[in-house]
Amino acid sequence: MAKTDAFDHTARIARSRADKVFDLCNYTILSVILLIVLYPLYFIVISSFSEPTAVNSGNVSLWPKGFTLEGYRIILQNHDVWRGYANTFLYTVMDVALSLAIMIPGGYALSRKELDGRNVFMVLIVFTMFFSGGMIPTYMVVKNLGMVDTIWALFVPTAASAYYVIVVRTFFQNTLPEEMLESAKVDGCSTFRFFFSMVIPLSAPIIAVMALFTAVSQWNSFFSALIYLHDADLYPLQLILRSILISSQMSAHGSDAVVDPETIVEAQRYAELIKYALIMVASVPVLALYPFLQRFFVKGMMIGSVKG
Repeated sequence: MAKTDAFDHTARIARSRADKVFDLCNYTILSVILLIVLYPLYFIVISSFSEPTAVNSGNVSLWPKGFTLEGYRIILQNHDVWRGYANTFLYTVMDVALSLAIMIPGGYALSRKELDGRNVFMVLIVFTMFFSGGMIPTYMVVKNLGMVDTIWALFVPTAASAYYVIVVRTFFQNTLPEEMLESAKVDGCSTFRFFFSMVIPLSAPIIAVMALFTAVSQWNSFFSALIYLHDADLYPLQLILRSILISSQMSAHGSDAVVDPETIVEAQRYAELIKYALIMVASVPVLALYPFLQRFFVKGMMIGSVKG
C-alpha cells in the first residue's frame, strides 16, 4: 500500500515550467510536420472530387469545389482497370507468399551461430546491395529462364530483398535467445519442429512488417511489367493506370486528327479530372491495409532494423 501511495505521489509531481515549454515545442514541431505530410494527401483527395477548373485556378484548398465523381466514373467504367486490380492482387499475394517463404527461413538460418559459413553468406548478400548486373543482364537471365511475358517475371527475380533478409536476421538475433533452442533440443525437439512450432508463432511482428513492405512494393510496381510483359491481359493495375494517364494527356494536347479547340479543351479537362482520381484508385487498397498492420511496426521494424 505504501509503495502504491509513493507511486501515485510521484505521478502527481507538478511538471516544471521548462518541461511544459519543452512539451509545447515538441507538440508544435510535430504538428507542423504532420500538416506538411498530410496536407498533400488531403489535397489529392479533395482535388479528385473537384472540378478541374477550380483546381487549376487555385480555388481548392480546404474543401472540394464543384463536387463531381466524373473522374472515378471514367476510370471505374474501364474494364481494363478491374482486370488490372485482379492481376495486381494475384501478383501481390504470390509475391508476399514467395518472399516470406524465402526471407523468414533465410533470416532465421543466418541468425544461428551454428550455421557454418554464415559470415560468408552475409558478405555475399551485402555485396548485392552495392553491386548488381544491371538491367540488360537481368533481362537476359529472365529471358533465358523463359519467364518473359509470364507472371513469374514480376516477382521471382525480386523475391528476396537483401536488406529485408538482414532485417529479419537481426530480428531473430534480438528476440530468440540461444537458451530457447538449447532447451528445445534437450527435450528432443528437432530444428524443423523448433522453427515451425516456436519461431514462427513468435515472429508475427516481423512477418507482418515484411508482408506489408513487400505488398506495397509489388502493388506500386510497374517498371518490371513494362519490361517483361507484352500481353495486355497480364498488365498490373499501375501499368494500366499509367496507360490511361498517358492517353488522356496525349488527347489533351491534341493531334492532327483533333483540331477542334473545344474538343481539345474538353480533353484537357478530363485529363486533369482523372489525374487525381487515378492516384486515389491506386492508393486506397494499401491505405486500407496499413492500419491493420501498423501495430506490428514498433516491435517488428524497430527491433529488426534499429538494433541491427
